[in-house]
Amino acid sequence: MSNSSSTTHFLLLAFTGTRQLQLLHFWLFLATYLAALLGNSLIITTIACDHHLHTPMYFFLLNLAFLDLVSITTILPKSMANFLWDTRAISYAGCASQLFFFSLFLSAEYFLLTVMAYDRYAAICRPLHYETLLGSRVCVLLAAAAWACGFLTALLHTANTFSLPLCQGNAVEQFFCEIPPILKLCCSTSCLREVWLLAFSAFAFAGCFVFIVVSYVQIFRAVLRIPSQQGRHKAFATCLPHLAVVSLFITIGIFVYLKPPSISSPSLDLVMAVLYSVVPPAVNPLIYSLRNQELKDALSKLMPGCFENSHRNSISIHCLQQAAQMSHSWIDENGDRDGSTQYE
Repeated sequence: MSNSSSTTHFLLLAFTGTRQLQLLHFWLFLATYLAALLGNSLIITTIACDHHLHTPMYFFLLNLAFLDLVSITTILPKSMANFLWDTRAISYAGCASQLFFFSLFLSAEYFLLTVMAYDRYAAICRPLHYETLLGSRVCVLLAAAAWACGFLTALLHTANTFSLPLCQGNAVEQFFCEIPPILKLCCSTSCLREVWLLAFSAFAFAGCFVFIVVSYVQIFRAVLRIPSQQGRHKAFATCLPHLAVVSLFITIGIFVYLKPPSISSPSLDLVMAVLYSVVPPAVNPLIYSLRNQELKDALSKLMPGCFENSHRNSISIHCLQQAAQMSHSWIDENGDRDGSTQYE
């Protein structure tokens, strides 16, 4: 019988044993990673450098883009290295770190999407009180709360999962370390503690889901009461990207964790893992920028300046400094736009 103290490494699930297909998967993952890196970096840089985008909705979008960027960075580089070097091994510490950070970023993203639903509710249903409900300090506190909840969730699950004795070897049935495949390796009599913790987390996430649904019911009722068709279209346009991302996130999550065991298979589990861990960070920037004219205009103004300026390094450092100081600068700002006009 092996346990966590005697396990020095884990073996991740291989996509295929054929060398040519491994290299093909490497290039596909590399293309996806570069797309996510480019898209999310452009959103972060554009919002940080354009003063007109220093509003609550874009502040939360900046946090979302950063979470997408770091979450995909947590798992893809290691997977690509395994494809390239034809190996499956990951160290015990590396597996624990991967599980912790992926759980942190995924949980924080879900809590942040819940906060963004409240932002849309306040902007459309309570426009006259928008500045009071979502002032500068409130926005910073809500974002910090999403990160803190994600950190606490990841810390509890990681500490609890890797404190369990392992009796089923070290082969993880997934291409990265996450909680369900690790639990399959533990002794059956020792998993109840983590199962109860997972149930509590599921209850908390269900509460967030109910909050999002109730918020959008109120939003749709408010939008349908807008007399002009143009006003209704503008209000819906501010909600559609967030609603699309939430729907994708929740639909895949429900199918992955609540699908019947009868339809479960290693191939299906692998495909679903790619869909919820790799695809969203690459697709979310496209969803948010496709219909957002204000973001596209800011990006079109930023790019020529970055290419024409001979001091590109100075510009990059300045943009990063603005991103780091964004929260503090909001505290000193007085917004003069209400929620219905900020997010056209």
